[in-house]
Amino acid sequence: MLAGMRERRTGQGRMTGRLGIAGLLALGLGACASIIPKTPDTIYDLTAPKSLVSTSGTRLQILVPEPGALKSLDTERIAARPTDIEYAYLPGAVWSDRLPKLLQTRLMETLQNTGRVKAVGIPGQGLLIDYQIVMDVRSFEISGDEAIASFSIKLMNDRNGRVRATRIVEARAPVSGSANSDYVDALNAAMDKAFGEITGWVLSRI
Repeated sequence: MLAGMRERRTGQGRMTGRLGIAGLLALGLGACASIIPKTPDTIYDLTAPKSLVSTSGTRLQILVPEPGALKSLDTERIAARPTDIEYAYLPGAVWSDRLPKLLQTRLMETLQNTGRVKAVGIPGQGLLIDYQIVMDVRSFEISGDEAIASFSIKLMNDRNGRVRATRIVEARAPVSGSANSDYVDALNAAMDKAFGEITGWVLSRI
């Protein structure tokens, strides 16, 4: 009987050993797969609108902090919405930086391109700020056959911390094809519309 028990224990030990080895092999294969070179993603950028009408200037200085965004948009991946409750990302394509950082830079450039502001900066540049544009990204994605760019905006007096005005701006642009570059072009067009509207609204209130 003892011999039978030893035999069963030995068999169980061999089985446990085999499972352990199989697990280690799986981990090893996974590690090897992680270092196999992949086809690099194409890196896409956004460009700020330049054809903005320059009228009378202002001596005010504006700060553009990094916008807030949900984790699904706080990424370098380019978002799409197959349904209202799903997020997906364009395969083989990424932004040149995290989306909030990229939008921050392009909004700053949009304001600069008007020629109406004495200075526009981001935190850490040491400007004496008059107003901040506090922005949250509500949507920046492909949905069906169009691109959607939606932002919540607060115009804040930096000297007293009071919010002077708030607004939600949404712009849409059609997608003209099925390539990643077509989706990016549509997102850029939607952003241009939204940022043009935001810029005009801000400058009319300062």
